[in-house]
Amino acid sequence: MSPRKLKNYTFMAACFGCALFGLVILASVLYSLIGKGLAGFGLHLFTEITPGPGSNGGLKNAIIGSLMLTALSIVIATPLGVLAGTWLSESEKSSKAAEALRFLNGMLMSAPSILVGLFVYKVIVVTTGGFSGWAGTVALAILALPIIVSTTEEMLRLVPTTLKEAGSGLGVSRWRVMTQLCYRAAGPGIMTGILLSMARITGETAPLLFTALNSNFMTTDMSQPMANLPVTIYQYAMSPYESWNELAWAGALLITVFILIINLLATALPRWIKALRAAK
Repeated sequence: MSPRKLKNYTFMAACFGCALFGLVILASVLYSLIGKGLAGFGLHLFTEITPGPGSNGGLKNAIIGSLMLTALSIVIATPLGVLAGTWLSESEKSSKAAEALRFLNGMLMSAPSILVGLFVYKVIVVTTGGFSGWAGTVALAILALPIIVSTTEEMLRLVPTTLKEAGSGLGVSRWRVMTQLCYRAAGPGIMTGILLSMARITGETAPLLFTALNSNFMTTDMSQPMANLPVTIYQYAMSPYESWNELAWAGALLITVFILIINLLATALPRWIKALRAAK
């Protein structure tokens, strides 16, 4: 065997071994998660609130709190991210302001989530004098924002220039060309970015520890500390009570399934939209 083929086979074997190692680690994590998560899974998980020390209960208040925090943060981040991404896509690449914004967006995307939590804690929690659901919503919105900005910019840059020129040639204003032509063409990609940002923030724990904190009660008052799944899982997993440990595993499984569904939707959504448009 020639040295060239030997190097090639060695490299391919190393790649295969690394991929297999990663799959084994992932499979072991999923095995533990599913096995221990299903043990605490049941109808009570959705009908009963978080219990006291050593008691039995469910995660109803934590599930509702997480859904509210995630939904409101996406509602805040989506218009800001789409508008910022639109401005970046329409600005000159040599623009210093655009370059600065892209740099800051990249920094925010890679910043540790705990830093965002500390920032919101200092700005909102300390200022208002207490933890609240609104502070948690702002922290999650900040984490979701850079993904939406970068996705929107990239998707709008993929829109053919001829499409924009055709709209302008008909005498249509620039904002109508953007909203009625460009957004329509780039819509599936932008929606995918929004869904991926939702998956990104669903399991965040550190920002909520400094902002929304947690609550053992059922509440929808966003001005008060709010129950949420990530912090509840963190607290129950570290507790000495077996019933709490079971709820922590069940909550972790629930978040994993939710994130999996969002990622599947993000993958399938462009195809569905394309099929619907073709059917028309």
